[in-house]
Amino acid sequence: MTRSAQADVLVLGLGAMGAAIVYQLARRGLKVIGIDQFSPPHTHGATHGETRITREAIGEGLQFVPLVRRSHQLWRELEAASGERLLTACGGLIMARAGQRSPMHGRPDFLGTTLRAAQEFKIPHQTLDAAAITSRFPQFQLQGDERAYYEPGAGFLFAEACVAAQLRLATQLGARLITNRAARLRTAGTQTVVECDGDEYRAGTTVIAAGPWLPQLVPSLASRFTVRRQVMYWFALEAGVSYEPGAFPVFIWNWGSGADQVFYGFPQASGRREIKIATEQDLETTTPQQVRREVAAAEVAAMVRRHLLDRLRGVSGECRRAVTCLYTSTRDANFLIDWLPDQPDTLAVSACSGHGFKHSAAIGEAVADMVESGRTPPVLEPFAMQP
Repeated sequence: MTRSAQADVLVLGLGAMGAAIVYQLARRGLKVIGIDQFSPPHTHGATHGETRITREAIGEGLQFVPLVRRSHQLWRELEAASGERLLTACGGLIMARAGQRSPMHGRPDFLGTTLRAAQEFKIPHQTLDAAAITSRFPQFQLQGDERAYYEPGAGFLFAEACVAAQLRLATQLGARLITNRAARLRTAGTQTVVECDGDEYRAGTTVIAAGPWLPQLVPSLASRFTVRRQVMYWFALEAGVSYEPGAFPVFIWNWGSGADQVFYGFPQASGRREIKIATEQDLETTTPQQVRREVAAAEVAAMVRRHLLDRLRGVSGECRRAVTCLYTSTRDANFLIDWLPDQPDTLAVSACSGHGFKHSAAIGEAVADMVESGRTPPVLEPFAMQP
């Protein structure tokens, strides 16, 4: 028997963006239904892996800074409302070699843009040379010509906890969550209809925040996105060197000038004697259905050989665990947040591109404003759909 349900807003996808949107809509008293084909937080998309870096000076572009600064305020509000620990401000270090490029997320001078953002927005920071880096953080083994940006307020977010807290609060505020049910879209006149296993859901507004599934749900947008497999690794620590928050920062390290000569990492986050490190690849594209979920021993060995070896004191080559995730990226690593041209009741939210999580709380708030008013908030104007 087909059932039909009405709501003010339907939200497809309950990862970082969808969870924030559902929560913010519920705070406004709107009747909202959130739908996810799995049980969030889950390990099938991009919102998992324990931690995500957050930093206020954004090397991907100054247009992102207002989002992350507002997100930091919202994370603290969410901590108070939920009783959960979500944000750890352990400091953040962005490093590159003097005189060399620092490419990251499609930007040729990631370190330089980070510094310009900090200066323009008056974000507390310090610039360090190699001697100062070594003095403060002896865990790094440097070449001697490194330069760095240090942001005391940077740190990491507990990814799954952020999603779970917002979904839990949203349900307390009256949101309805439908999980473990795949959805597809069809149109009925000017309205988008969401179908789940024969049931259908209609709303005044539909928001699609489905991450790597968005190109499949909205084929007209597929050419704008590329989905790539990424791997996160946790390596065991040896005795004698501290990687506790406070003794060690989150970091992004361009140890060479090539796009594949950069990796990033975290201090201990879970209490276990291990730290998470990762890099990014832009060669292997995939889909959520075809992605290789297993991580081969050869991949672990390559990570150790290419990035870890002789760069972090006290980090062994023993990989305790490794997991895959999916990045859904635009060509310029920007976000896409806009109404669909051919379906004016439907809003696409693809704030991904490998650096979206830190902005998600503020994106949820701004998207909720956009849904209520029908107007694009200034903070989202840089992410409107381009021809």
